[in-house]
Amino acid sequence: MSILEVKDLRVGFRQDGRVVQAVKGVSFTVDRGETVALVGESGSGKSVTALSTVSLLGASAEIEGSITYDGQEMVGAKENLLRKVRGNDISFIFQEPMTSLNPLHTLEKQLAESLSLHQGIAGDKARERILDLLRKVGIRDAENRLGAYPHQLSGGQRQRVMIAMALANKPDILIADEPTTALDVTIQAQILELLKELKDAEGMGLLFITHDLGIVRRIADKVCVMKGGEIVEAGPVDEIFANPQHDYTKTLLSARAVGAPEPVAGDAPVMAETENLKVWFPIQRGFFKRTVGHVKAVNEATIDVRAGETLGIVGESGSGKTTLALAIMRLIASEGGITFDGRDVRKWSTRELRDLRKDMQIVFQDPFGSLSPRMTCEQIIAEGLGVHGLREGRSEREMVAEVMEEVGLDPATMDRYPHEFSGGQRQRIAIARAMILRPKLVVLDEPTSALDMTVQVQIVDLLRGLQKKYGLAYLFISHDLHVVRAMSHKIMVMKAGDVVEQGEAQSLFDNPQTEYTRNLLAAAPDL
Repeated sequence: MSILEVKDLRVGFRQDGRVVQAVKGVSFTVDRGETVALVGESGSGKSVTALSTVSLLGASAEIEGSITYDGQEMVGAKENLLRKVRGNDISFIFQEPMTSLNPLHTLEKQLAESLSLHQGIAGDKARERILDLLRKVGIRDAENRLGAYPHQLSGGQRQRVMIAMALANKPDILIADEPTTALDVTIQAQILELLKELKDAEGMGLLFITHDLGIVRRIADKVCVMKGGEIVEAGPVDEIFANPQHDYTKTLLSARAVGAPEPVAGDAPVMAETENLKVWFPIQRGFFKRTVGHVKAVNEATIDVRAGETLGIVGESGSGKTTLALAIMRLIASEGGITFDGRDVRKWSTRELRDLRKDMQIVFQDPFGSLSPRMTCEQIIAEGLGVHGLREGRSEREMVAEVMEEVGLDPATMDRYPHEFSGGQRQRIAIARAMILRPKLVVLDEPTSALDMTVQVQIVDLLRGLQKKYGLAYLFISHDLHVVRAMSHKIMVMKAGDVVEQGEAQSLFDNPQTEYTRNLLAAAPDL
């Protein structure tokens, strides 16, 4: 018998006096011990379908059809039943942990709250259970992390905490909405293996939402392909992958970043380099905040990247990848040598660095979080022009229109706000905001991890085209080794703040020298 059964589900949202249909007649089942994957691009209705199971869509949603959990009807169910089922019988892992975790509470308090509310576990038993959960999901040094707040963790570590919270009450059904998006390949493999083990041990049903078909092949029993609010194809995973029938499924299966970047000119100047760069954060305790130790985020990193060259930086979450990039940009304090465009910038003041900022730009992992919701697309992209006085005698609107076309956006949309764009379009806005200043070095911090596979390919092609046109130097931080391979000339592997290996991209992929690098490559499917 199916533990979750969805029949002819239709979901619409009331908007400006009309109802916009997001899900149109979706039907599927999840059995105990079975993993069903919902795949499709952003806006296809995957998350709306999942949130409908326990009525988490808000007052503007209109839900029709039937959703039964263990024989109980969820559509139109009373609030006390829904409250009992939510987080206890049906648990969620969301894609964006920073918006799901309370920024004012420690990890221990947030996990303990769930255990107390649903299982009545408190005190030492709760602490013991919390430590076990954190270790299971790959949080190193769990005892010292209990008092940490969400902002003190890396993106991948926050996602692991979310997974621990979802598993705390041993749910019958786990709904995982892009749960491994922010995770590096080794932790991703561990989490997928953990979910499989729990599913088998507990007889748990797993509804897995993702845009990564490599993950679907590894974890799912059945797959439902969604497009435009409908399931266009469904069936056993092996059957769908071996013989897809729908054109959209074929497009998804063929979407993968491939190729290599343009060769670097032999006389290309070094744009950024470091010598024995070190970033240590003090651990302070007691009333007088005495330093009792250090978090060694980066240890003696020596790198260089030339104009027109991409240095790919890979490693597990918390390995120091982003910290290294921020130190190079002089956004955090560090020790050691930093040279940019032939100039030693270690001792430059904030005022002196201001003129340099236009030459050093960054594109973040989460475009929605880095774009102001109160500013239009035009205002966001043009903001740097005013700061650095780069209007060049032309109107801002003209310059914004030019760069929007360059990154594949329609200039007619420049008066819209971020929420009116798709995830891929928001990332293009973030890229346009950086590119309008014509920088020499761009830090790309996981710029494709939250994007659909088809959009990832488009963004990789866009970045390679811009690099070729302007001779840009890239620091490309990612856990997706397929994308790293398509983007990078050189690769540096980091682990726990140390640079364990670096070299030419093709050589490193063909002949990794360290055990850690070999494990990273082995964890990436179909590399």
